[in-house]
Formats: sequence, C-alpha cells, structure tokens
Amino acid sequence: MLPPELQPRVYRPPYVSSSSSATDNPTLSSSFNGVYSPDRNPNPNPTSLTLNSSPDSSFTSRSSRSLKDSRYSPSSSFIYNGRVAVALVPCAAFMLDLGGTPVVATLTLGLMCSYILDSLDFKPGAFFGVWFSLIAAQIAFFFSSELFTAFNSVLLGLLAAFLCAEVNFLIGVWSSLQFRWVQIENPSIVLALERLLFACVPLAASSLLAWLAVSAVGMANASYYLMILNCVFYWLYSIPRLSSFKSRQDSGYHGGEMPDDMFILGPLESCLHTLNLLFFPLVFHIVSHYPIVFSSAAAISDLFLLFFLPFLFQLYASTRNALWWVSKDQGQLRSIQIMNGAIALVVVVICLEVRVVFHSFGRYIQVPSPFSYFLVTMTMLGGTAAACAYALDMVADASSSLLFTAIAFIVSAAGAVVVGFPVWLLPVPAAAGFNLARSFTKKSLPSYFVFVVLGSMSFMWFVRHNFWDLNIWLAGMSLKSFCKFIVASVVLTLSIPGMTTFPPKFKFLIEASLISHAVLLCHIENKFFNYSSIFYYGLEDDVMYPSYMVIMTTLVGLTVTKKLLADGRIRPKAVWILACLYSAKLAMLFITSKSVVWLSALLLLAVSPPLLLYKDKSKTTPKMKPWQGYAHGVVVAISVWFCRETIFEALQWLAGRPPSDSLLVGSCVVLIGVACIPIVAFHFSHVMVAKRWLLLVLVLGLLLAFMQPPIPLSWAYRSDFIKTARITGDDISIYGFVAVKPTWPSWILLSAIMLTLAGVTSVIPVKYIVELRTLYAIAIGVALGVYVSAEYFLQTVVLQALIIVTMICSSVFIIFTHFPSASSTKLLPWVFALLVALFPVTYLMEGQLRVKNIMDNGVAGDAVEEDTKLTTILTLEGARTSLLGLYAAIFMLIALEIKFELASIMREKAVERGVVRLNQSRQSSTATFLPKLRFMQQRRASAVPAFTIKRIAAEGAWMPSVGNVATVLCFAICLILNNNLTGGSNRAIFLLAPILLLLNQDSEFIAGFSDKQRYFPVTVVISVYLILMALYSIWEEVWHGNPGWGLEIGGADWFFAVKNVALLILTFPSHILFNQFVWGYTKQKGYAPLLTLPLNLPSIIITDIIKVKILGLLDAARSPGTGTASFFIS
Repeated sequence: MLPPELQPRVYRPPYVSSSSSATDNPTLSSSFNGVYSPDRNPNPNPTSLTLNSSPDSSFTSRSSRSLKDSRYSPSSSFIYNGRVAVALVPCAAFMLDLGGTPVVATLTLGLMCSYILDSLDFKPGAFFGVWFSLIAAQIAFFFSSELFTAFNSVLLGLLAAFLCAEVNFLIGVWSSLQFRWVQIENPSIVLALERLLFACVPLAASSLLAWLAVSAVGMANASYYLMILNCVFYWLYSIPRLSSFKSRQDSGYHGGEMPDDMFILGPLESCLHTLNLLFFPLVFHIVSHYPIVFSSAAAISDLFLLFFLPFLFQLYASTRNALWWVSKDQGQLRSIQIMNGAIALVVVVICLEVRVVFHSFGRYIQVPSPFSYFLVTMTMLGGTAAACAYALDMVADASSSLLFTAIAFIVSAAGAVVVGFPVWLLPVPAAAGFNLARSFTKKSLPSYFVFVVLGSMSFMWFVRHNFWDLNIWLAGMSLKSFCKFIVASVVLTLSIPGMTTFPPKFKFLIEASLISHAVLLCHIENKFFNYSSIFYYGLEDDVMYPSYMVIMTTLVGLTVTKKLLADGRIRPKAVWILACLYSAKLAMLFITSKSVVWLSALLLLAVSPPLLLYKDKSKTTPKMKPWQGYAHGVVVAISVWFCRETIFEALQWLAGRPPSDSLLVGSCVVLIGVACIPIVAFHFSHVMVAKRWLLLVLVLGLLLAFMQPPIPLSWAYRSDFIKTARITGDDISIYGFVAVKPTWPSWILLSAIMLTLAGVTSVIPVKYIVELRTLYAIAIGVALGVYVSAEYFLQTVVLQALIIVTMICSSVFIIFTHFPSASSTKLLPWVFALLVALFPVTYLMEGQLRVKNIMDNGVAGDAVEEDTKLTTILTLEGARTSLLGLYAAIFMLIALEIKFELASIMREKAVERGVVRLNQSRQSSTATFLPKLRFMQQRRASAVPAFTIKRIAAEGAWMPSVGNVATVLCFAICLILNNNLTGGSNRAIFLLAPILLLLNQDSEFIAGFSDKQRYFPVTVVISVYLILMALYSIWEEVWHGNPGWGLEIGGADWFFAVKNVALLILTFPSHILFNQFVWGYTKQKGYAPLLTLPLNLPSIIITDIIKVKILGLLDAARSPGTGTASFFIS
C-alpha cells in the first residue's frame, strides 16, 4: 500500500496529523475511520450535487450547502489547551518571577474576585475580572520589575516590556476562550481569538523562553536554544490544525480532504511561521555575535547549522502537511522534500564534522589529515543518507536494497578505519554493518543478532583500546569499572530492538533487559552527576555531567516505554518499574545526595501501584481489596521512613539550613498521607472512614511541620548523615545564641485541634453518644485552657484555673449547642452566664495577681525603679490585651454558632411547611403520590434533630438572647482592643461593625428586629461611633486642662470648636435619612437624599477633624445611592 502522500485524491484517507492526539481532536477522530466512504461525494464542487434529481441526492445537496454556509459549532469547546499551556505556563511563571511579590499579590487578588463572581454565576463579571486582573498585574509588573536596569539599555528594556505585555495579552486571550458564553454569543470573535492565539504564541513564547534559557545558562549557545524552541512551537502550532469551533461534518466531502477554511491558520500566518523558523535564530546569532561571526571555521559552521537544521526540520514537518500553503500537488512537494533535503543534509553533515567531530572528538581519529576528512565525511554522510532513505521508504526493491547494504558495509568499514581498527579486525565492523542492513532489508532476526554480537565486539575493542589502560578514578571508582558498565549498557541497548520481535511468551526477556538497562543507566548517571571529582596522577578536577542529559535520557526512556506498552511488547508491571526508575533520576537535579536516585525509586515504587496497576479490574467493584490497601499503606510508610535522609536533604535545600526534628517527622507524615491519596481516591472512594482517617493523617503532618512541637530523639531517629548535618561550627557565629522557649504547650494545642477534627469528621462518634460528647467537650476545653495558660499566663496558678474553667465552659456550650441533648437546653444558659461572669473576674484577677507577685519579689513602694514600673505596666497591659482577645474570640464563636443553629432551624421549618403544603394540595390524589417523594418526606422527617422549632419555643428561647449578648460583648471588647492597640483607628469601625450582623430577633432585647433590618445596626453604629469620636477629637483639641481665654467667646479654641461642631451637625440629615432607609427600605419623600447632598460639601472641604471629613465623604457617597434606590422602590 502506498503512503498517504502518494495516494490519489479520491482514495486518500482524510488527513489527520499524527501529532494530533485524540485529546486534541476528539470530534475529528470520531468522525473519520481512516477509509474512504462511498457515501461521501469526492467531487469538491458542491454545485454538481444538484444535477441528481433523486430525493436522497437533493437532501444531501441541501444538507451540504447548509453545513457549508454555517460551519460554526457552538457546542464545541477549545480543545488545544494542552498545546497552549506548554508555551504560556512557563512564560507566566517566568514573568511572575520577574515581577515579584507585587505582581503575585495583584494577580491573586484579582483572580480570587473573578472566581467569586464566577461562583455566583455572574459570567461577564468573571470575564472582565480576569482581564482587569491581567491589566493590573501588567501595570504592577512595569513598576516592580527591573528590566531597564537589567538590560542597561532603554531600547532593550522597552522591547522586553513589550514582549511581556504581549505574552500577558495572549494569556488573556487564552482565558477568554474558556468562557462558553463568549463562544455562544460571539462566534466570529472566538474564531478570531483562536487564530490570533495560534499565530502569535509561537513567536512570543519562543522569545521569552529563550530569554529564560539565557538567564539560566548564559549567552554562548542562545541561538541554538531559540532554534530548538522555534522547532518545538512550529510543530505544535504550525502543523495544520482543525479549528475547535467549526463543525466537522464537512470533512467527509472533498475526497476526504479538509477545506482550507477549516484550519486555524491561513497561508499568511503559516508563511510567517516558516520565515521565523528559518531566519530568526540566524539573525539573532549574527546580531548577538557579530564580532566573531566569521572568525573561524566553527563560527561559520554555526551560521550554516542555524539555517539548515531548521530547514531540515521544516522539510520533515512538510510530511505532516506543513507546506499546504505552498502547493497541493503531492508529487511537487515530494520532489521539494527530496532535493532540498539532500542539499541541506550535505551541508549539515559537513558543518557537524567541523563543529563537533573534529572539534570535540579529534583525539579519537587515528587517520592523518588529508584522509581523515574524506573518511569521516564518507562515514557520516553515507550513514545519514542510508538512514534517511530507509525512513522515507526508498529502499523498496532489489537494486535499492543492494545499494543500501553496500553503503552500510562501506560506512562501517570507513568508520572502523577512522577510529583506528587494525586491518585484520576490519571485517568485524564491516560484517556488523552488512548484517544490520540485511536485517532491515530481509527482516532477518538472526542477522540482527549477528550485528549485535559483532557490534558489541567492535565497541569493546574501541573501549579497551582508548580507555582500558588509563589510571583514572571517577567518583571513587576506577575507569575500568565504568567501562564495564557502559559496555553492558550498550549491549543491552543493541539487543532490546531485536527482542521486541520475539513471541509474546518471551516478553519477560524484553522486560528484564529494559529494567536492567534502566538500572545501569541510573547507576551510571548517578555516579557521573553526583560524584563530581576525577583523580588522575594526583590531580583533581571537576567533571560536569550536564543536567540536560539527565532530562533527555529520562524523556527518551519514558517515551520508549510508552511506545512498547502501546504495541503490546511489555506488560503494565514492567511499565510501572521502568517509569519509577526513569522518573527517580530527576531527583538528582534538585538534591545532591549520593543515594537520592535509589531512595526516590523506592518511594515511587511504593506510591505508584494504585496509579499504574490494578487497571484491569471491574469498575463496579473495588479495584483493590481491603487487605491490599492496608498492605500498600504499610509499604508507603516503610518507604518514607527509609527515605528520611532524602526528605531531610530536600527540606535543607528548601530552607537553607537543617530542619528541626518535628519538621522532619511532620514532612514524613504528610508525604505518607499524600502517597496514600491515590489508594483512597481511585480504589476506596466509597469508603468514608478511609477518607476521614486520611484527612487526619494529613492534618497531623501539617500541624507537626508548622507548630514544630518538641519530639523525643527516639521518635525522629537520626542517622549518621543527619547528625553530621546538624553539627556545624558556624551555627553560633551565623545565627548567634537563640533563646530556648518551652514548646511543650504546642502538643496540647495539637491534641485539641486533632480532637476537634476527629469530632467533626465523626471519627469520634460524639454526635450519637451524650456521655462521650461530654467527655469530648471537657477534654477539648482542658486542652485549650492548658495551652493558653502555659503559653501566655505562666505566673499565677489561680488565673490558670480560671482560664481552664472558661475554656471548658466555652467548649461545652458550643458543642452542646451544635449537638444538643435532652437536658442541654436547660443547662446551657447557666453555662453561658458562668462564662460571662468569669470575664470580669479573670480580667481584674490578672492585674491584681501580677502586681502581688511583683510586690512579693521585694519590689514595692519607693524602691520600685522607673524602668521596673514601666516594665510592669507594659506587661500588665499586654496580659490584659491577651485576655480581651481571648474573650472576644470566645464570644464571636458563640455568636456564630447560635446564628448558624438558628438559620438551620428556620431552614428546616421552611422545608417542613413546604412538605405540609404539598401534602395538603395532593390529598385528593394520594394514590398517585410519587414513591420517591414519599420516601424523601419520610427521610426528612426522620432526619430532623431533636432541637426543632417546638423545642426552641419551649426550652430554647434563650438562644437569640444569648447570641445577642455574645455579639454585643464581642463588639465592645473589639472596640476596647482597637483603642488599646491602634489608639482608636478610624478605619477599624468599618471592620468591626459587621460583627453586629450576628444579632438575632428575640423577645427581650430586640423584639422588633427582623431579617429586613439586619444591616441597620451596622450603619447606625458606624455613624454614632464616628460622631462620638469627632466630638472627642474636638474636645481634645480645645481642652488642655486650663484653657484660659481660648474658650471664651471669640477665642481661637472657641472658634475651632464652633466651626467643627457646626460642620458635624451638617452631616446629620444625610445620616438620619440613610439609616431610616436601611431600617425599612421604604420610599423616601421627594428628593430628600439628593437635597441633603450639598450639606456635606462644607464638611469635606472646611473641617479640621478627619472624622468629620470621613462622615461627609460617607454621606456624599451614600446619598446618590439612597436616592436612586428609593426612586425604584414602589
């Protein structure tokens, strides 16, 4: 069968790029089967369909015209997110690093607002929120980044800023394509945005990522980095892709060939991408290296390579229809590929000889100068030509096979002569080349293994002749040992391709060879990368194994493994082991431990089975049995324990100093929890107990890592490596002496948090057992009380007892309010009364006991020095502030709990009323009552807790009053704290006033207060607070103890006071009208809110008191809103 490029148009399968996966083109892959359908008319001219007079053909004609007229598919979504993310996500990360904290903070805040708007189903707001976030982040980037300083050039700085702005704009375009409402309402804009994205991303992303590469590794090879990036993005974006938003039904016509307007890019964009691919790296190299462009043969070779390597890549991409805009004639394109490819191949091979072979490997060429150039050229050019001919299926008949075999024979012999093979040994490499060519042309497996044997013998001779006798030690190992490993790796590499043709029963040989090769590769790279010393005759030097080699071998290994699995050559268990081994090598790039590869492999082998294995089980039953889940969890824990040194090094690398024992243990626990997530998520997602225990493990690890309680030495067993890392003589000189603070109370807080979480997740069944609930509440109260006492009030035992009792009362009240019992509704008001009574007692007791302790220490009366008095006052004020903060938090939590419970009760009451009303409306049709609805009603009735509306009316009427008392006390304490900590900040009232939203309607204090007036206390308190603070500020300004004549009529202070009080009074009408409107939301008479607006202007302009100015600004801002809202109220 001919390849698709040479088939006739009528019988050629519809073009689908091999690089476009089913994920990228799901509709396309489902629409075509790769064969020509006789139902599709191969004639590309739709008018010819109307010549058929049959009804079927008429219908086909009409449907074809309608599809051609409207190809937009609003039901589609953007399917190229993966390709765009490959380019824009690294660019975004680099720009965030350049912008720093201001850009990150601005973008985070903006995207949070957009997320909130999207969650509220306000899609246009979320759309514009994303764009405003990106614009604000770009503005912050301009001011926070140091582009002009870094480049030391205004022009380069402007170009860099423009590039970053362009990438930011493309990120916004990509975000816009994710909104479905934009796709539905603006189809033409969506198509234009998709085209703009594919046209601009390759140009902008390659430049920005080349900038990143230059920043990381230097400018020497920057042109080659840019060339590689251009090739990658050309393959991702310039190969013809079908639009995500156009209907695929038309693709069945035109002989299976896609119309040009179905592609995202047009001829102009494709031409620009080709020009960028061919010329931009070359021009960039000339501009950046113009002093040395023609200084040597190697420099001139760089110029040719930077043009002809992308040119070869372009010709290869043309086999995927990349040059569709040049010609549709496949024969013409074939001739272009062959002729231009041959010329480019010759130039590239010659330049590689100059730039690489003779420059870096000249010492291994054993042939004198005139002949070495000829033989090396013959070897490289002949081998490359033969490989390309076979890849292009040009070796198809007997004559081409004979020529291919002859070239392989000659190339092998010439290569052997170049590296110095003796004449009597030349038949070995020549025979190896002959058998390799014969295995390809004749499909002979014995010939291939003959090539493996002869090729291995040739490589062994080369290694022994050049390296065996050198007295060099690499990484604590002689060079001979390394040679043995490398030879074994090469033998396995040559053998594995032949093993892939074995019958299925010999799969174990392929798997064993692949795993052995992966282990050898890990060992060799670990030695070369982590052991950086070389010893040769007493001289030491550094050996650099480049990081990109580790990445490249990892990617190649994973790609080959995936390909072999897809072809059915290996089984999933072998893929599991190989993936873990290849991925473990990447840990070397971050951690310099000599055993990091093997420990990482062990950890990956323990973590990955739930992801890579158990894939053949039924979906209706658990894929993993319970005992297997427990076994995997134990294996994960043991593996993490063995990897503690690697975790220690990772934490040390992140923090810059050795981590503490608790941080190490907490990180290990977190890693165990994270490693067990796949077990629970993929195999036991229906088991709630497993999810709850997994959450407890994760939270425990995080608490250990962040709180860092003291851990006994036996808990965090330190190996010799960890002990050595902690013994550093420079710690004291660098960090100085650090005062040791008792950290054991953190264990108490950790226990309280874990108990709370266990109760919330029902691991401890406090919801169903009253006695257990009581013990649970007391335990949490004691734990929190002991922690607060030991952490902040260590001096007095009586005060500690009072704090513990306070915390016990708070815990009991909150827990039994959330999970009430039969008698809790009668006892909880007394518990709250005791809590309120303890507040002033504890506050006054704290000061008295602290002063008494100071006097008992012998420092009293006149003997007290001034500094001791000051210290005592500051300590007393700090302790009392801590107590106020503690009680404010307690009352806030009680108010929140009561508000939540009341809202839940009212919601249940509304549901009950709805069910009763539904039953009354359907009494006449009970026979047809839906069983599902009846079941829901019974379930809801059984699920209503004991604390219902009737119970609250009879026994729980105290809840709204208690909630109001707690809210008022919390607000009052917060006002005191504001005065103590900030001196009475004006802005604090806007943050503290919303506390009053927790007020409830009760029958004692706020009888007429309903949900409609819930915002009235907030606005009234803000107004009253600012008015009182304004009057107090005026009093402070004019009253100085003995003001004298200043307060007399006509004095300066008198004039100041009268002016500002009058300006303050001018703000009253607007405040009164606004608060009246907030109370009832009724229509205001006339235009009163707007008429009072001018009264606030003098208060804003003339006043000397900032509080009065704030009041005027508030009124000026609220009056138009009040008037507008009142106008629309009927």
